[in-house]
Amino acid sequence: MASSNAELFIEMDKLRTQMLNNSELMTVQRTDGERRHCDILALIENIILKMVTSLSKDEAPVLSLPNRSSWNNVGFDSSVGLQMNSETTFSAVRSDSPASITKFAQIVKVLHVIYRLIVSDSYATKRDIYYNDTQLFRSQDRVDHIVDDISCWLKVPRRSLHVLATSKGLITGDLCYLEEDGSRVDCRSSAAPHPVSSNISGIKNIVSSAKFVLIVEKDATFQRLLDDDLCGKLAPCIMITGKGVPDVNSRLMVRKLWDTLHVPIFALVDADPYGIEIMCIYKYGSKVAGSSRRSHSSHEERWNQAQQSPQKALR
Repeated sequence: MASSNAELFIEMDKLRTQMLNNSELMTVQRTDGERRHCDILALIENIILKMVTSLSKDEAPVLSLPNRSSWNNVGFDSSVGLQMNSETTFSAVRSDSPASITKFAQIVKVLHVIYRLIVSDSYATKRDIYYNDTQLFRSQDRVDHIVDDISCWLKVPRRSLHVLATSKGLITGDLCYLEEDGSRVDCRSSAAPHPVSSNISGIKNIVSSAKFVLIVEKDATFQRLLDDDLCGKLAPCIMITGKGVPDVNSRLMVRKLWDTLHVPIFALVDADPYGIEIMCIYKYGSKVAGSSRRSHSSHEERWNQAQQSPQKALR
């Protein structure tokens, strides 16, 4: 077993060297879209100013949101993956239309919450925002969708809006780091996996000698590999799962590990189009995370009914 692991790690080192020597990969500067707090506050104030101006003219305020559901508005950049095009189509959310007045009120409420969070330099989860006014929002999905709309609209990442998502992912293996609040996470000290952090940008002092990172599509498969002590048998390595379609934090964690460690990253997914889709979401991002998650769930259920033993593929 030791000799086979040694041969495996020799190949890993060769792959890592090849990736590091790829000048295009290493020289591309990823633009995160981070903006200063004052810039984001100015964007929100400008939106409110336009609403007040419309009211002063006895006109109904209208919000124009980028249409995130259309592939025509989405482009691909090799350095960042999927992103909205500079020229996009918009959908109008009118305050004088019975069909959209509720959504209009919900957007204004979320903008208000975000503004207060930035001013006070505090953070809240999407769940916190939902419980801020459950009668108005009606469902958590509505809040999730609106926050993503605002992030796209203002062209800033969600963490710049001081809105965090509760992570659903798990991580284990040869990894140790500090959370933003100073708490230490040591994935090596426990056989149980650790939840992926809700604030990836705040992680620092990452320490790991891992030779590779393995992304596992499903939680059930992840738990089975834990029971089989895969990380121990292939140590040193890191294993992570987003429990199906990955949340943003799981994807950001994978990116953080690559930026810090520069080791090969593999994916263990179902050998079907939906498994490949999940692998691509990790690599390139998601067009519409909410609707993608719902559609994948129904597709996956039908696939599992048709296939008793779906094959696995290590990508």
